[in-house]
Order: sequence, then C-alpha cells, then structure tokens
Amino acid sequence: MNFTLLVVAVITAIAFVAVALGIAKAISPRSFNEQKGEAYECGIPTRGKSWMQFRVGYYLFAILFLMFDVETVFLFPWATIVGEMGINGLISVLFFLGILILGLAYAWKKGALEWK
Repeated sequence: MNFTLLVVAVITAIAFVAVALGIAKAISPRSFNEQKGEAYECGIPTRGKSWMQFRVGYYLFAILFLMFDVETVFLFPWATIVGEMGINGLISVLFFLGILILGLAYAWKKGALEWK
C-alpha cells in the first residue's frame, strides 16, 4: 500500500499545530504579576485557602455518571436500527449492558455510590 498521502497529511497536521503554537507564543502578552496568580471569584477577594482537596467519592460518582451517560449515547443509535439487526444485535447490546451492570454492581459493592 502507498502511505504517501497519509504521511503528507500527518506532516501537514503537525506543521499546522506547530505554526499555530509558535504564532500564539510570539504574539501573547508577557506581563506577569502576583495578582494574576490569585483566585478570582466575582470580584470578591478570597478568604482562606483557595485550593482545597475534594473527597475521592465525588470523582468516583462523576466517573460513574459519565460511564452510564456514554452507555445512553451508545444505546440511541442501536435503538433506531434494532429491527434491522436481528438477534445478533440484541445479543450484542445485552452483552454491552451486562458489562455495564457488572461495573455498577462492583461500584455499589465497593461503596462508591454512598455519600458519607
């Protein structure tokens, strides 16, 4: 196979990105002061530390939400052509849902869905 076109496309893409980053670096303003590094919330000066750690439960809950959100996104196209796919399509989506249900059961067993 001739990969010349692919190589040219990749080199062109890399060149465009490099040129864009170079132009941005060349024309960006370079004034630094201490105030720019501070947290800004609605014009009100912050009190206390602006950086704080969140419990890992928030992140786990968000990841589980995204997982099931993506599941829904994958089920919509399947639902539009379910009649054309036959039994193989049904078995495939049941396998997909089974894996997601096992993931949900595992997260539930580990306590990722409980607010403490």
